[in-house]
Amino acid sequence: MVKGSDARDDVDDRELLSDRIRKALTDEIATGTLVAGASLDEQQLADRFGASRTPVREALRQLAVSGLVEVRARRGVVVARLTPERIMDMFETSAEIEAMCVRLATYRMTPLERSHLIGLHDMSDEIVEKGDFEAYDAFNREFHETIYRATHNGFLAEQAIAVRTRLNAFRRTQLRQGDRMRKSRDEHDAIMQAIAEGDGEMASRRMRAHMLNAATALRRFIEANKSA
Repeated sequence: MVKGSDARDDVDDRELLSDRIRKALTDEIATGTLVAGASLDEQQLADRFGASRTPVREALRQLAVSGLVEVRARRGVVVARLTPERIMDMFETSAEIEAMCVRLATYRMTPLERSHLIGLHDMSDEIVEKGDFEAYDAFNREFHETIYRATHNGFLAEQAIAVRTRLNAFRRTQLRQGDRMRKSRDEHDAIMQAIAEGDGEMASRRMRAHMLNAATALRRFIEANKSA
């Protein structure tokens, strides 16, 4: 009989493996290593990652939720067709939603929420210095979602998270371009200054520019990998 703690450890291990598989496939799809229409076979992926089919299946499920793969009759799971134009449209939409969020959050966030956001931002400097891509990706998600929550508009926060979920793969991948992590943090710094000054309009403009800069970094990263 498996003890309770051992069972939890098994679940945690599967979740960690599933997350690793998802991130690896995410990067390959975002950079074009896995092309649109490519078939993703569960057993082949399990063999590749040294895993059972359970974490592979969970990783594919999460990729389907984000729109990176599709489940097709008789073909199984395949990489979805996302054109560069479609991805840029998604970034443009996200930029407008994020700009709206930070404008409202500037005026509505509580002192506790502001303190939490400042703490996250301060912590990110060390992450950038270490060049820890995975840690910055996790921080970046929490930074932006803290701003969504600080709007105190539940519907807007839900829409922002939904759009972000669709873009997560590409927002993650763009951080690999050149010194994008450092530039991203510098852009966050400018946004934080506007928030500290209570200037929601300035914070909004800087957030919009931040998102469009991310889109540009992604395009450059993809182009560089295609020519490599």
